[in-house]
Amino acid sequence: MDNLTELKGNWNETKGKLKQKFASLTDDDLLLVEGKQDEMLGRLQKKLGKTKDELHKLIEKL
Repeated sequence: MDNLTELKGNWNETKGKLKQKFASLTDDDLLLVEGKQDEMLGRLQKKLGKTKDELHKLIEKL
C-alpha cells in the first residue's frame, strides 16, 4: 500500500470489499484523502483492532 496512486486507483472497489467484510465500517472510516492516508489507517486500526501490517496484508488480498 506504499503506492498511493495505485491504491487510489482501486480504492472504490477496495472500499466496497472492506465494507462487505466489516459491516461496522462507514464511508467516513474509509475516506482516503491525499496526505491523510495514515489518519485513515489509524481509524481502521482502532475500529477493527488490527495492526498496521495486518491492515496492509488484508487490503492487498482484496
